[in-house]
Amino acid sequence: MRPKRPTSSRRAYLTTLGIGVSAALGGCLRSSEANRKRWWFGTDFRIRSSPTVVDGTVFVGSSDRSLYALNANDGEEQWTFDTGDQIWASPRVVDDTVFVGSDKLYALDVEDGTERWAFDIGSWSFYSSPAVANGTVFVGGTDHCVYALNAEDGSERWAFETGSWVRSSPVVVDGTVYVGSHDNHVYAVTAEEGSERWAFETGSWVQSSPTVVDGTVFVGSWDRTVYALDAATGVEIWTVETGGGIWSSPTVADGTVFIGSGEYREPEDTTLYALDAATGAEMWTVETDAGVWSSPTVVDSTAIVGSLGGQIHALDLQDGSERWVARNLGKIESSPTVVDDTLFVGSYNHNVYALDASVSGSSEDSRIEHGTLGHHDAT
Repeated sequence: MRPKRPTSSRRAYLTTLGIGVSAALGGCLRSSEANRKRWWFGTDFRIRSSPTVVDGTVFVGSSDRSLYALNANDGEEQWTFDTGDQIWASPRVVDDTVFVGSDKLYALDVEDGTERWAFDIGSWSFYSSPAVANGTVFVGGTDHCVYALNAEDGSERWAFETGSWVRSSPVVVDGTVYVGSHDNHVYAVTAEEGSERWAFETGSWVQSSPTVVDGTVFVGSWDRTVYALDAATGVEIWTVETGGGIWSSPTVADGTVFIGSGEYREPEDTTLYALDAATGAEMWTVETDAGVWSSPTVVDSTAIVGSLGGQIHALDLQDGSERWVARNLGKIESSPTVVDDTLFVGSYNHNVYALDASVSGSSEDSRIEHGTLGHHDAT
């Protein structure tokens, strides 16, 4: 760990007082947008990691190679843990341990960030966010493998080899691990021993993390397609073509699949899709200001997602109509999580934000339930 940063903490504190917000964001804000920000915390580089919020603490990684634990009420830094590489992964908190990937997979004490163990795969890294089930940590590595590790000591239980990097985050449901790979496949692997149950081939790499609801696996691919697969067999149930490659991970709430699309090549798709989970039929779509790599969250009849154009969009769950938009936040790949009416998200402009979500309650969707790309106490 390294010492607390008084400068960053002071910036968080000043923001709670409404001081210096426009300067910090690098542009003019309408007063309603400025007032939406409850606090912000500055790191030393861009944030791709999605926040996890447990027992009043926000855990989030930064590409400055640090994991931060921040007070959820005011953004005050509680502790920082330095790793040897960027942190793209989102932390998973189980009981008194924080699990996060970087150059190694780390297990840290939730109270003070001290290291309990670290699992090393040499010159490779972990960009996948870990899943934890029945005392086992499941995580993908850029060495092409999915690992199952003992949560107590980090010892390896098994490794399953794919054909390329695994940046997709695993989901564990009913004794099966579901995960995507850059070898263009979605895999179902037994949680107990790591043997393959099925593999489904898409037309391009799968960085999107699967979600599983009512016996169906939902996942996106860079081939511009959303897939619904039978969880037991891997047989395709339906597909929906999008206008761009899919980096966003889907979430399901109230029988609807929410997923974003977007890429750098032309034409760029800038769409959030709401699809019927049973049939894939389009319920509605909303064009945002830029590509959507962030993964949506659902709370209080509202779907919320970030965009690469630096906006957070809050949309009515039923018809996609705009409830509010927060602008000038910097490019957002991080996936938002809402806890007790406050939205937490990271940005490429190096900041973690806490925003007034103008909703009642906390995130309730399959991504949060599985703990994929951020979660909160309720998981």
